[in-house]
Formats: sequence, C-alpha cells, structure tokens
Amino acid sequence: MIDTDRVTGAVKELGGKVQSEVSELSGSTRDPVEGRATQTAARAERDCGQAKDKLRKGAEDVADYAEEGYRTGKRYLKEGHEQSVKWPHTSLLVAGLVGFGLGLLVSRR
Repeated sequence: MIDTDRVTGAVKELGGKVQSEVSELSGSTRDPVEGRATQTAARAERDCGQAKDKLRKGAEDVADYAEEGYRTGKRYLKEGHEQSVKWPHTSLLVAGLVGFGLGLLVSRR
C-alpha cells in the first residue's frame, strides 16, 4: 500500500515543474520561483510518503517475526508437555532439582 503523501507529492512536484517551465517561457520573474518552491515542498512531501512506506514495511516485518516466534514457542511448549506426559518421573525429578537449586539460591546470604 502506497502512502497518499507519496502520490500527492509527486503530482505537486510535476505541477511545480510545469509552472516553473511555463513561466520561464513566458518571461515572468515571479512564477519560476513559486514553481521551484512548489517543487521543493512537493519533494519533501513525497519523501515523507516514502519514509512512511518504509516504516510500515518494517513494522509489518517485525510483526511477522513476532508471529513466527510465537508459533515456534507454542510448538516447543507443546512438545515439552508431550514429553513430560510420556516420562512423568523424569519431569518430577527435573522439577525437584530446579526447586532445590532455587532454594539454595534464596537461602544463601
């Protein structure tokens, strides 16, 4: 999806270029300056639209990576649960060792 600032900036830039060229051909001194000013403002608007597009793309990429990480974590959690159901005694032993280790850490002063 393209940002509207990008499109309107490009259109305004073209309008400023046309204004500048026509006024130079007609011999006007004021209109070419206005045309260049319009072009400069339009370029800034177009560049702002391009920056918004890049930020939007970056945010979408981050969201995709986060979603993939969530799915991977969920899969590992499910696999771990299945293993603990298959080997309940091992799971109890690991839980006991973790609890014992935490107890040692808390009791030390």
